[in-house]
Amino acid sequence: MRRALLLLAVLGLAGIGGGLALTAPDRVDPARLAGLTGDAARGEAVFRIAGCASCHAAPGADGEARLVLAGGLAFETDFGTFRAPNVSPSPKGIGGWSVEDLANAMLAGVSPDGAHYYPAFPYGSYAKMEPQEIADLHAYMMTLPPSDAESPPHELGFPFSIRRGIGLWKLLYLSPEPVIAVEGETLLRGRYLVEGPAHCGECHTARNALGGPDLSRWLAGGPNPDGKGRIPNLTPHETGLTWSAADIAEYLRSGFTPEYDVAGGSMADVVKNTATLSDADRAAIAAYLKALPPHPTER
Repeated sequence: MRRALLLLAVLGLAGIGGGLALTAPDRVDPARLAGLTGDAARGEAVFRIAGCASCHAAPGADGEARLVLAGGLAFETDFGTFRAPNVSPSPKGIGGWSVEDLANAMLAGVSPDGAHYYPAFPYGSYAKMEPQEIADLHAYMMTLPPSDAESPPHELGFPFSIRRGIGLWKLLYLSPEPVIAVEGETLLRGRYLVEGPAHCGECHTARNALGGPDLSRWLAGGPNPDGKGRIPNLTPHETGLTWSAADIAEYLRSGFTPEYDVAGGSMADVVKNTATLSDADRAAIAAYLKALPPHPTER
């Protein structure tokens, strides 16, 4: 009996040790960041397409106030309510962060103190970004107005309040690899923008019970993360996005649809960002969307 209990204890400790090893935060290899120098002018373009102000500006902020990244916006999900933190260059935000700190947050979902971030922060998409763009973004964000607002806490129940479990989620769903295969300069650029900094899949791809994206229905739409209605299907199925590439590019520039309707809701914020892109980048996004495998819209 004593031997059996001892064996069970050893197996239990081994299981705990293995679980801790599997769920440990994994940082970016410092060699990927060595020698990087950020450029604030390039970083502003990254800031726009990554939609940083859309989530981290104070709720209701407009105009120049959107550059004060005080946080506070709430995201209600099946797992609880997540709140965007202060990411302004203040001691209350990311004022003390290095390029490496920002890279670990955006590429690996790891905080400067070594904790997992919840994937409500879309590092699942940002993981596909280039380290140089992270350095450029860091340089730009450090030029923005500081805010001393406290980052509001998330409102999560057990077991979602245990951050260590996010390590298992990352093993399943965090990957820098592209979602679909494409060839040619224009399509590769479009893929990079859509799958990476623009993080279109975060809303336009349905999630499974664990909150992971259903890549078998990539960009085919799904329930609105805000809980109201559905997010549109962007694939070129007859029940999805049937616009021409030129129509898509124009919508990303002006917000006007071919039917002369206008972007509303959260998409209006997205268009504010895509309108700052070059014509070539908007055309690349449109070309990528037209090249997607078609999926029917689920009702």
